[in-house]
Amino acid sequence: MDTNKQQNYLAPFITMVILFFFVGFLTCINQQFQGPIKKVFLDDPSLQNIKFTLGTIIIFSWFLAYPLTGNTGANWVTKYGYKGTMIRALGVLAVGLGIFTFSAWYEVNVSSRVDIAGYNIPVAYFIFILGSYVAGAGVTIMQVVINPYLVNCAVKGTSGVQRQNMGGSANSIGTTIAPLFLTYVVFGGMASEDITINQVILPFAVLTAVILVVSFVVSKLKLPTIPNTVSEVGEKLPKSIWSFRHLTLGVVAIFFYVGVEVSVGTYVVDYAKSLDGSFAANAALMASLYWGAMLVGRLVGSSLSKVSARTQLVFTSVAAAVLCLAATLMQNPWILVAMGLVHSIMWSAIFTLAIDGLGKYTSKGSGALMIGVLGGGIIPLVQSMMADYFGGFHITWYFIVACECYLIFYALAGSRHSSSEE
Repeated sequence: MDTNKQQNYLAPFITMVILFFFVGFLTCINQQFQGPIKKVFLDDPSLQNIKFTLGTIIIFSWFLAYPLTGNTGANWVTKYGYKGTMIRALGVLAVGLGIFTFSAWYEVNVSSRVDIAGYNIPVAYFIFILGSYVAGAGVTIMQVVINPYLVNCAVKGTSGVQRQNMGGSANSIGTTIAPLFLTYVVFGGMASEDITINQVILPFAVLTAVILVVSFVVSKLKLPTIPNTVSEVGEKLPKSIWSFRHLTLGVVAIFFYVGVEVSVGTYVVDYAKSLDGSFAANAALMASLYWGAMLVGRLVGSSLSKVSARTQLVFTSVAAAVLCLAATLMQNPWILVAMGLVHSIMWSAIFTLAIDGLGKYTSKGSGALMIGVLGGGIIPLVQSMMADYFGGFHITWYFIVACECYLIFYALAGSRHSSSEE
């Protein structure tokens, strides 16, 4: 512990914040590039009956990487250290983007189809799904490195949750800038619906090259391993990572948090449109403001050096539940937009509480927490199925309130260490 305090982590901390910016920036650009490709794959009239299913599979393949590769990232941190793992994660992301590039090239130049249950599905679609999973794996492993590093790299005058909020702010700035960069710099102001699949091949290839350049730059930087956060290679840890109650419940908290964050940002549009009138007219604006509120909230959270992670999570989870309940009872989707402010700093608070006191189990705990990110694929799916069953989204917001209530439980009780861990 003394070694950690004596080491100056300011430069490594700044490096991780910059890398978090690139995670947001490149992930968002990647998602923007996917639009024209998915349009070509799924606009075939013969696929209209399964169009939404095929689209959901693409999203799910990305989120599936989190539970399946989080532990790989933790093992890499043990074997290669934080720096070595980050370099390899960037390499995996580059491979995923390369597969995306190949899928676009394949559709343009080969364009073959495979018959499955009477549906002629493009072969390039399956290549694209593989790319989505691999790219998701790269981002997952990057998160396994960045999140615990920000929490544990002691920088004078800051707290772990505050440093994570700073990283989250950089990430949000990246996701905010990326669509503007893509629209006005890469495609010269062209509307997204006018972009053809042929036009994304070169930008995808360039993006892949940029990732490789970033990986090379990282290899030249100094990112020291933080003492007492990683086990030695070959060291047998006496306990299972799941023996830590606050971590196990933290994985569930991440599951519900990511799920509700994605659900509100996604379905506030559909809910507003279903209410007609001025709500429907401003539906797209509501989604933009929700994600904008996430950025504002993280910037505010970056200044909260003296407010503990538990206090932050208690306040934000209670506020989120109240806001969601009020929006449902009053049938006013504008209130859902305000949830972006309180959702913004939940990830940092949950992550900080979940890995607290893990010591040499920290890297493995970070990998375990990535399992919870799968909630971003499952919670929205459950809510959409409920909307189909009830004939609209109104009733489904009570499900989101219930998810927020679990976060209240975790903040008040679930995040506390059990007596057996002492």
